[in-house]
Amino acid sequence: MAISTAYNQVSSNKFKTWVIMFLFTLFVAVAAYIFTKALGYGNSESIGFVTIFLIVALIMNFASYFFSDSIILAISQAQKIEKEDSPELFRTVENVAIAAGLPLPKVYLIDDSAPNAFATGRNPEHAAVVFTTGILAKLQPLELEGVVAHELSHVKNYDIRLMAVVTILVGLIALLADMFLRMLWWGGGKRRSSDNNSAQGILLIAGLVLAILSPIIAQLIKFAVSRQREFLADASGAVLTRNPDGLADALIKISADREPLEAANKGTAHLYIINPFKGDHSGGLNWFANLFNTHPSIEERVKALHAMQ
Repeated sequence: MAISTAYNQVSSNKFKTWVIMFLFTLFVAVAAYIFTKALGYGNSESIGFVTIFLIVALIMNFASYFFSDSIILAISQAQKIEKEDSPELFRTVENVAIAAGLPLPKVYLIDDSAPNAFATGRNPEHAAVVFTTGILAKLQPLELEGVVAHELSHVKNYDIRLMAVVTILVGLIALLADMFLRMLWWGGGKRRSSDNNSAQGILLIAGLVLAILSPIIAQLIKFAVSRQREFLADASGAVLTRNPDGLADALIKISADREPLEAANKGTAHLYIINPFKGDHSGGLNWFANLFNTHPSIEERVKALHAMQ
């Protein structure tokens, strides 16, 4: 019954994530179209601009695909280790990787007493899992197994690649909004005939409002995708270990440790199993503030795991 419920959760989370990604891409395309129309360009020209921006996004994602993991590992001060450096950790990673049908990832350690972990890599064949020394010291074996399963689920679900795409889309929205405002300021765009002044004025107002709100909306979508991937990795991890309680106990213990992770920054915070800045995880008391969180509240995650019993 527990595993059946977990599989249902995985399926539901995957569906929700792809819906969000479709809407995000549509949002980028619509925003680009409205911006160009507000500047006075015709339909064919506007569609051309939309196509160009989507191609730019594809190129940026291609670069991110090959280089993002090495950059993340470097700025996180993670050091690669071998089996003899931490036999118990390696044994756990090996066992979970076998259960997940994944090749053995590279294993890295961050020398920090704050308990945390994350995964990176463009695909399962080029993946790495990263743990702090604090998480090895403070978790019990079954709790650590739950964390490992969560991180390898990120690898199996291609979450790092997905979040790279989302990050590029967020940056593209910000670039579009900035270009639109600069072109308005410097008198860019095309002049329209007086017959179209009313419609053009409406489009201009819509473009201004969208230019102000679209970067905020894009960030909210990014955070929503990030939270959804955490739920998915929790559910997938529970399927791998058949022990939702192990991960639930680990989440509670990690979140209760108030020591921030010094190696983390705002650009990498969404990767970690728990927000490394150890902010407020209560979330449910303030739904608006929760919209800007990279992680679901611990209460929500633990409740979902316990529902898989």
